[in-house]
Amino acid sequence: MTTTTDAPLNGDEALSVRPDLTDADLNDLFTASWPGHRPSAFAPKLARSLTWIAAHRGDRLVGFVNVVGDGGAHAFVLDTTVHPDARRQGLGIRLVNAATTEAKTLGAEWLHVDYEPHLESFYARCGFRPTHAGLIRL
Repeated sequence: MTTTTDAPLNGDEALSVRPDLTDADLNDLFTASWPGHRPSAFAPKLARSLTWIAAHRGDRLVGFVNVVGDGGAHAFVLDTTVHPDARRQGLGIRLVNAATTEAKTLGAEWLHVDYEPHLESFYARCGFRPTHAGLIRL
């Protein structure tokens, strides 16, 4: 199911909820955005997702955020990614805000995100506040 959530940005950029995405599209975006990314199959990951938001400029995927849930009150933001050519234009914030709205619509009461320290101000602009949490690297 694809739902456009916003009017186009920069004349030809739009956000969509749960659009059909190919592994090639996602791997192209992640390869451009994350050094060391290795191509992977995204379909099994998306099958377990609560929702995801994508941003396209024309036919090109330029942004993505995934939300997974616990089946109850908690949901988690994962894989917030904006193509380097589309950064510093507010797209990441718009993606996360759209994901927040969609998670709430789908019944989540709490939205969690883990991030590296250099991303704290980005997630603060998205409405998140720091909390204490535990983490084990496996």
